[in-house]
Amino acid sequence: MTMRRELTLLAALSLFLAVPAIRATTLARLSLDQLAGAADGVARVRCAGAESRWEEGSIWTITTFDIVQSMKGDLPTRIVVRLPGGKVGAFTTTVEGAPRFSGGEEAIVFLERSRTEGYSVAGWVEGTFRIALDASTHREIVTQDSSSFALFDAATRTFRTEGIRKMPMENFRARLDTAIAKAQEKTR
Repeated sequence: MTMRRELTLLAALSLFLAVPAIRATTLARLSLDQLAGAADGVARVRCAGAESRWEEGSIWTITTFDIVQSMKGDLPTRIVVRLPGGKVGAFTTTVEGAPRFSGGEEAIVFLERSRTEGYSVAGWVEGTFRIALDASTHREIVTQDSSSFALFDAATRTFRTEGIRKMPMENFRARLDTAIAKAQEKTR
């Protein structure tokens, strides 16, 4: 082996060993019934602001929401949601599947109490439904964050992109109310 080839291989090996371990996020498709059953609360929220910070060597984003309407659970008027990832100074951590929110944005979120304090979003992108206005009808529509995220379907053992996209709010609320009623019936 020539000296040049040895140096090239050594450089490649050094680069490979210097790269930190890559972690993958695999989410399984959850139905509205499953989300409603697993959630401690479901609410229409408005993002009041988000801040990322270091916690025990990892970056976390703390988002504050005003509760516009509570649909399940006894929620206060303002909640704090803690999710992994974010940006602190020059450092950015991206966690696929962890939703991010901007000030003023409205969504319907499925919430679970956090082990630390506050809440997390149940199912991350699965439990996040963005609210927008349909340009042609000027009516509210709902789109699930995971509708553009490839999720693992355990039944078919394949990855698929599906979910709720641009569903009229009244249709979504009817489905959601049914799912919450089923979940509450199971806990009685």
